[in-house]
Amino acid sequence: MSESIQPDNDGLFTRIRKIFAVLGFLYLGAVILLTVPWIQSHILYMNALKLPWNAHFDAPERHGLAPGKTANIKIQTADNHTLGAWFILSDTIYHDMSFPPPPSAAELHISEAVTQRPTVLFFHGNAATRALSMRVRLYSGFTSRLNANVLAIDYRGFGDSPGTPTEDGLSLDARAAWDWLIAQGASPQDVLIVGHSLGTAVASRLSVGLSEDGVKFRGTVLMSPFSSLYTLVDTYNIFGVFPVMLPINMIPRAAGIYKSFLIHKFDTLSVISKLKVPILILHAEDDWDISHTHSDALFDALLEPYLPPVYSPPVSQELWTTQQWGEYHTQLVTRREARESLLTRTVIPNFGSMDQFDGFGERITLLKTSTGSHNEVGTLEGVQDVIRVTFFTPEDLR
Repeated sequence: MSESIQPDNDGLFTRIRKIFAVLGFLYLGAVILLTVPWIQSHILYMNALKLPWNAHFDAPERHGLAPGKTANIKIQTADNHTLGAWFILSDTIYHDMSFPPPPSAAELHISEAVTQRPTVLFFHGNAATRALSMRVRLYSGFTSRLNANVLAIDYRGFGDSPGTPTEDGLSLDARAAWDWLIAQGASPQDVLIVGHSLGTAVASRLSVGLSEDGVKFRGTVLMSPFSSLYTLVDTYNIFGVFPVMLPINMIPRAAGIYKSFLIHKFDTLSVISKLKVPILILHAEDDWDISHTHSDALFDALLEPYLPPVYSPPVSQELWTTQQWGEYHTQLVTRREARESLLTRTVIPNFGSMDQFDGFGERITLLKTSTGSHNEVGTLEGVQDVIRVTFFTPEDLR
């Protein structure tokens, strides 16, 4: 009996070994391909995935926006790229018009809208276009619950914006969108910069540039951000389960060598402390694409200047004396107590929690929601209400 079973077991183990060998070769091939700059860029931006297919950018109504509420516009960048964009009127401005308004109504009311209502300057994540249904739901929430206008652009290479996306190119696109709003008559203090996913790196870079120029704008919202592309590579899990870098990390120094081939940085962590405006960082704890620990890292970077440092003896821990260990522990306790005294925590039942502190005279907020995943967190009414109470006064909402 055992002799008849043994060959079957051997065959099963052989098939399993073959499967793992094939998976290993596929993984190795994918890793090698991702060192090629052209392939890297396509995987990062996914701008070739122009969802929804056959989008009607000149007819936003076909994607769920109200008739005559949205102007399909073109914005010129400093390096002569033309960006497709939508300017969507706030509900207050829109409801003052007769219904149904003429098709050109939104375009005719842009100057009035930006001078009378706040405006959300929105930067979307990778893949798809400004007409994606999830993004349209965001715009609708901003125009209704925040009573704000929305300017949503497609970066170069996305949607109907020709060109090839690059890190510097997206930065120029963001600045062009800002400059367009100001040229229409918007006050900087009436503009709230909002980014989602990849768009958080774009929003952060624009916000830092404006802060360094001494421009005071309303604030910055980072939805589902990543701290840097290097860190994202380390923490990214396929389907939220399988760590992409685990096999490489098992080889000494292999991960560092591999990441040296990354041509994009998108290093928000290194620049976020330069922001001098109110900041809201928000993340869903069930985000399978980008771990909410990235938001923790960004929030901690903003908090760090206000915490006492911890000094370690300049020798290996095995050589520390009892006194040195005691001093080190005391510093950790002091630092923890300082953090607790700076932060105000608010638990919102069945929704999430907020940690807040006042830095450089401005309120810094970290919002963690229990649900919302990567793409839907910004559409949650509770999230939009947190944005409302953080950045908008009662007068703004009338």
